[in-house]
Amino acid sequence: MKSEDLMQNDQSGRFYTPTELNHEARLHLEAGFGRIWVEGEISNLSRPASGHMYFSLKDNKAQISCALFRSNTYGMNFKPENGMLVRARGRVSLYEARGNYQLIADSLVRSGEGLLRAKFELLKNNLAREGLFDEAHKKALPAFPRKIAVITSPSGAALRDILNVLQRRWPLAAVRVYGVPVQGEEAAPAIGDALIAANKHNWAEVILIGRGGGSLEDLWAFNEESVARAIHASELPVVSAVGHEIDFSISDFVADLRAPTPSAAAELISPDQLALKQHLSGQGKRLQQHSMHLLQRLSQKLDHLAHRLKQQHPGQRLAQHRKLLQQAAYRLQVTASRIIPERSRQLQELRRRLIPAGKRIVPERGRRLQDLARTLNALSPLPTLARGYAVVTDPGTGTAISSVKDVYPRQNLVTQLDDGQVLSTVQETNRTRLDSENDQGEGT
Repeated sequence: MKSEDLMQNDQSGRFYTPTELNHEARLHLEAGFGRIWVEGEISNLSRPASGHMYFSLKDNKAQISCALFRSNTYGMNFKPENGMLVRARGRVSLYEARGNYQLIADSLVRSGEGLLRAKFELLKNNLAREGLFDEAHKKALPAFPRKIAVITSPSGAALRDILNVLQRRWPLAAVRVYGVPVQGEEAAPAIGDALIAANKHNWAEVILIGRGGGSLEDLWAFNEESVARAIHASELPVVSAVGHEIDFSISDFVADLRAPTPSAAAELISPDQLALKQHLSGQGKRLQQHSMHLLQRLSQKLDHLAHRLKQQHPGQRLAQHRKLLQQAAYRLQVTASRIIPERSRQLQELRRRLIPAGKRIVPERGRRLQDLARTLNALSPLPTLARGYAVVTDPGTGTAISSVKDVYPRQNLVTQLDDGQVLSTVQETNRTRLDSENDQGEGT
């Protein structure tokens, strides 16, 4: 058949370019499938510098090209390798430039991990609602543990890492290993029994459980509910160290402390002996300096107090007073030895002069005294009082009253007689002498 005949037999008369056809095919593929999971074995794995991953998923009969962009690789807990059985979630599409049919993946997990992840989240949510993860249940770790229980595989690298770290950092601690399988069906019951045994023995101060890294399936024993409840029921503090830094297990959430790796767990529960030695050395130096400073200050204070005590000691003061007394006695003795003879001579001279003066002055003074007595007797009112006269005075002022004008009714008076005094009160006054004198004047 000729080409013209073929064209005439096409009822639509529509021609597609490769670009148009690939574009239409992509739209139909993406609309027809949506997001799906594809399980297969990785092959032709490529990791260019861009960080994207390109590979094929195959089974025993077919394969499909896949692309996983860098933004979707973050958070993966395993390293994809050729031959690994995985599940990829994404959308079916077509690379239009080449017409390649492919799966654009947005998530990649190891085969079976998707179901385990869902189971993990369900158990995690249930236990969280029960309060097994609450901070109120977290127990404090001992600062300087002397006995440590380790629950892990006795032949695994994790145990060697733990023992190496403890030997380097804190060799004082004794370690008791409870050997258990860390993966497989027997692992979870064995781990739970070991936790119960460690608490029953009550030998250790802290329990470390864990293992090295692996897939979610490998680590699943530490996500079992029985292990979680055994950790929660432990009277001893529990440190969980399962897998690598990016791995999180149910045990991590229930434990009193989660460590990113077994080695890190050993570091978290053990003090660093070198750091402690340095700290103690520094503290010792500071204590020594403080002690020396304190002793110097106290020594200075003691010297000062001793000096003051010596100055104020009774014996010292008695010695000072004794010295002063001796000096005063000496000065008194010296003074007495000089002054007493001198005063004695002066006294003898005065006695020698006093006797003649007394013989001369005493008669003279006697005669003068007699003259004064005669004069006093002549002027004294006493002879006059003896003849019947009296002296009237005001007791308040002691003034002699010589006129009736100087008295007033009810005035107290003192009348001095020859042999005593008379106290009287003025009743009335009579100016007799004045009237007599007036009469004499009128008669003249």
